[in-house]
Amino acid sequence: MTTKKPVKKVLLTLGIVGALVVAGMYGYAVAPTETRKIEPGPQLAAGAKPDAGLIEKGRYVATASDCIACHTAPSGKAFAGGRVIQSPIGNMYSTNITPDKATGIGNYTLDDFDRAIRHGITPTGGTLYPAMPFPSYARMSDDDLRALYAYFMHGVAPASAANRAADIRWPLSIRWPLGIWRKTFVPVQGPMDLSKYADQRIARGAYLVQSLGHCGTCHTPRAATLNELALDESGPEYLAGGPLIDGWLAVNLRGDKVDGMGNWSEKDIVDTLKTGRNSHSGVLGEPMQDVVLHSTQNMTDDDLSAMAGYLKTLPATGNKKASFTASTATVDAIMSGDDSQRGVQLYLDNCSACHRVDGKASGNVFPALPGNPTVLQQDPSSLIRVILAGARLPSTKTAPSELGMPGFAWRLSDEETAHLTTFVRNAWGNKAAPVGAADVAKVRKALKDHEIHEMDKGDTKH
Repeated sequence: MTTKKPVKKVLLTLGIVGALVVAGMYGYAVAPTETRKIEPGPQLAAGAKPDAGLIEKGRYVATASDCIACHTAPSGKAFAGGRVIQSPIGNMYSTNITPDKATGIGNYTLDDFDRAIRHGITPTGGTLYPAMPFPSYARMSDDDLRALYAYFMHGVAPASAANRAADIRWPLSIRWPLGIWRKTFVPVQGPMDLSKYADQRIARGAYLVQSLGHCGTCHTPRAATLNELALDESGPEYLAGGPLIDGWLAVNLRGDKVDGMGNWSEKDIVDTLKTGRNSHSGVLGEPMQDVVLHSTQNMTDDDLSAMAGYLKTLPATGNKKASFTASTATVDAIMSGDDSQRGVQLYLDNCSACHRVDGKASGNVFPALPGNPTVLQQDPSSLIRVILAGARLPSTKTAPSELGMPGFAWRLSDEETAHLTTFVRNAWGNKAAPVGAADVAKVRKALKDHEIHEMDKGDTKH
């Protein structure tokens, strides 16, 4: 009995490596082996120091690309690396991308920088782990790449911070299969062809979402070989919802009215990206809060509008497994005195003071529960996590209040939490699969493991 889990883990590990190698051999044989050569342009030619305008443009590109979120450790210096990045194969640690010559990228040429950012290739010829979203950055324009290089070389303070090796066990720690993976799933390409989009605003939004914003890195499902199933709207899986990231589900961003953005207006999307909330929902998970805090709230209104416009062009997946049709039945039953269901009792005792009997809360203060995409996801992990651990809305420049809800793990058992979660997923017209105590226990254990991990790292707030 004690050997089954390790054996399964080894078999899974070997299976993934086998898939990488077998699936990759064909790609290795047919994919281009050379990268595109970027020209320095007049501002970077012959080692000239770029002007302030190019550096500032690079700062904006870095902001839109959210480089700081991954490459800055808790309480660490900006861009000095060291932040843990959890993955199915083990923990990785972001690298120092300051212009420090000993531990950072201070010795990178423009070509070195380009190969790393857009092709995932190190100066020594190795391949970066795709936790670095080079499959998305591969679509970055030459002008933006040059500006980004100018910013990191001349607009970022150098910081001495040695890089930390990944905690990935053999055989997944073997690096050469990554080259096969890269050549199979990230073919060499030029910058995006934006002429296919209806107008310049949608084209700009597509570029920001697909390339700089690398939204698909989290919000697109992945194959067994860990590549994104689609890199743009040509694939129906693009932005159709990704895996759990730090315990939070990366939701569907397509036009589905139940578990996607189908019922959201462009203004809802812009408000969320700028403030971390809108009139009926809010950003609760830390991964997306980081995006809002470090990236999207600092972008121009025109760019946020372009992103929202592009997202609204994406059709529904048609794979909905839940539904929502507004109904007063829940409120009518409660107001008539029917609280016989255990889930109703738990909701009235723990939730109704803020979310009200009708679940609609009050505007930008607390998210509404009827028709809420997070509530209706097939995987209820995010909703369970909020009930157990609580959550807070991010404090942004235009919405500084850190509104939040407490966690109830201390007072609700797994069975009680399952009853409550199932009620919320099936009240006010919501209709989604029930949740069991085992589902709650899994999330509770992950939270405990996360707390232990956070204690090992020390303070993680920054």
